[in-house]
Amino acid sequence: MKGLSERTTPVLSEINVTPLVDVMLVLLVIFMVTAPMLTQGIPVDLPREKGEVHDLSESLIITVSTNNRIYFRDRRVSFDELEEKLQRLSRINPDMEVFIKADRDVKYGTVVKTMSRIRRAGFYQLGMVTEPMD
Repeated sequence: MKGLSERTTPVLSEINVTPLVDVMLVLLVIFMVTAPMLTQGIPVDLPREKGEVHDLSESLIITVSTNNRIYFRDRRVSFDELEEKLQRLSRINPDMEVFIKADRDVKYGTVVKTMSRIRRAGFYQLGMVTEPMD
């Protein structure tokens, strides 16, 4: 009979990483599929012009789509709702920049009406979003 110190079976000291790799690959596929959906937004065919490049991450963007629908933070709103929401925001931060992202086929009157509502709500730093020219 062998003593405790004379064991012949080796001790397994390696970590099996196969389950970890499987889980990481599944997560990678999930993120690759869902990432484009998170950044899509409202489809708008913007006009192409030269202009300054702005970081819009801290700005408020109002979108006007081809069928003259107004979107505030990717949610469809009426002109009255837009003005009401903007009035609440202007009380908190009246110096926030507001950008209009209007489709190139939207009627000029709709863009002007949107600009008017934004100004009546208390925002005066107003810009237009365009696609850069090649």
